[in-house]
Amino acid sequence: MFLFCLLQRLSMAKKMFVKFVSDPAHDRMKSIVGLACAAQAVNDGHDVSVFFAAAGVRLLDPQFLVELESQMGADSTMVHGFMDALLDGADLHCSFGSVKATLGHSEGDGALYVPDDKIAWSGPPGVVALSTASDVQLVY
Repeated sequence: MFLFCLLQRLSMAKKMFVKFVSDPAHDRMKSIVGLACAAQAVNDGHDVSVFFAAAGVRLLDPQFLVELESQMGADSTMVHGFMDALLDGADLHCSFGSVKATLGHSEGDGALYVPDDKIAWSGPPGVVALSTASDVQLVY
């Protein structure tokens, strides 16, 4: 019975593509909800790919995450918990152009919350490939 339940759960897993493009500085709660949903998808056993582009790359800035965390309360660790769940279980991607234009960083700078060896630097071809290969897309 255990094996049957495990196989059933695995067969129900979806390929999910979560894209962050909105500016979290202007809609903080939308970004927090998006991170929560992406982290939940990882925790539920789905195959999750996350792409940070446009102003959504602010979610990769360690200092901005501290500011975003304060939205949830003085002692909150929720936002960092969501990001850590993504680090542990999602396939992470970012737009090299957006990171440079928005944050002023380049690949290999080591300036993002996500270590360089845990994120793929890409652009529109990566977005198209990930979205067409997915069963479900969420955009925040």
